[in-house]
Amino acid sequence: MKSRIKTIVPFMGMFTISMILFYFAFSIINFPNEINLTEKTLHSLAFKGPFTATIEPETISALNVNSKPVEGTINISLSEDFTIESQETGTAQMTLSAFGIPIKKVTLDILPDIEIVPCGLTVGVHINTDGILVLGTDKVNAEDGTSCAPSEGKLLSGDIILDANGESLSNKEELIAAVINSDSEVELKVKRNDTLLTTIVTPVKSAKDNKNKLGVWVRDTTQGIGTITYFNPSTRVFGALGHGILDVDTKKLMSVKDGIITEAKITEVKKGGKGAPGELVGTPQNKAVLGEIKINTPYGIYGFMDIIGMSKVGHEKMKIGLQDQVHEGPATIYSNVDSDISMYDVFIESVNKFSNDETKGMVIRITDPSLLRKTNGIVQGMSGSPIIQDDRIIGAVTHVFVRDPSKGYGIFIENMLKQEKNLG
Repeated sequence: MKSRIKTIVPFMGMFTISMILFYFAFSIINFPNEINLTEKTLHSLAFKGPFTATIEPETISALNVNSKPVEGTINISLSEDFTIESQETGTAQMTLSAFGIPIKKVTLDILPDIEIVPCGLTVGVHINTDGILVLGTDKVNAEDGTSCAPSEGKLLSGDIILDANGESLSNKEELIAAVINSDSEVELKVKRNDTLLTTIVTPVKSAKDNKNKLGVWVRDTTQGIGTITYFNPSTRVFGALGHGILDVDTKKLMSVKDGIITEAKITEVKKGGKGAPGELVGTPQNKAVLGEIKINTPYGIYGFMDIIGMSKVGHEKMKIGLQDQVHEGPATIYSNVDSDISMYDVFIESVNKFSNDETKGMVIRITDPSLLRKTNGIVQGMSGSPIIQDDRIIGAVTHVFVRDPSKGYGIFIENMLKQEKNLG
């Protein structure tokens, strides 16, 4: 018995130490790399983490932590709630420590307390890709009766073909022409993930039409409908969708050369059901242009609104609410599921503050009877519908729960707004 006790005690000690280390590692991984705050606003932050933190202003001269001015640096415990307030925009650095050992740096970004226009307008989205997107490869039936796949192993699904034989490509027709006019092999400049490479493919003369073929499926445009989340009057920038546009075949983020948003006519509402997401069926009015699309990011599409677009989204500005101001409870969304933009009641069921998965910062549930009658909840095409709480725009609808269409995820507005810096 004593021997068994002697064996168990060290084991329990090692198990406890392992659990403590796991807890610390989990806390570090899930702690954000960046925290956004607004100027001239008292923010109350709660992490309940097993760390201490040293806060040092970098470009801020008037920063208060727990109502005390930060002169040089200040040390706090993250096991307790604390407050931060800055009278100006800028950055501060927060260094996390455990047992006196620095383990992670976190940037505190103090943003301007801006006002933006919440929209909820359903629009047509037309994007031209930056290069020619490869969907996959296929076999070509040659004139001699053989069947071969000239691009197999040389081009991969998700590759972007930028030029052929030294000539840049604007559309897939130019790629086809370059292949047809080639006497022998075709040199292709390709972007694969973030790497540029060159590959050489020898076309095969097709038995079907006696023309050179590479045996590759490609796409250079995409079109659909989505919802504009906000318009920023100070920059003329709009943000929409709250999530990126992925190619339907490759499931990769589409690289944008240029694009437009247009008016859209909703022709049908397909209600959602368990395991079967619904959909807003609409027709983009391509001649009624509202703005230019410049970038497609994991957090939505962004660009500049033109004069006609600005007249469609309205001018009623609203303050933003950052994630530390978002709470469980009633809220509303603006959505354009029929002919007009309407306000619908929702309930924020949970808030995952400072989550590393920025498109799923909160869980919302549709509670408005009229919207439930129309759609059964959240349907495709509603992504980007702005979420309003306490008279502030706090985010946008991003995804629907496949097994329960009355519920979905939302992204925090700050994670959308910070994409504007990528517009140049």
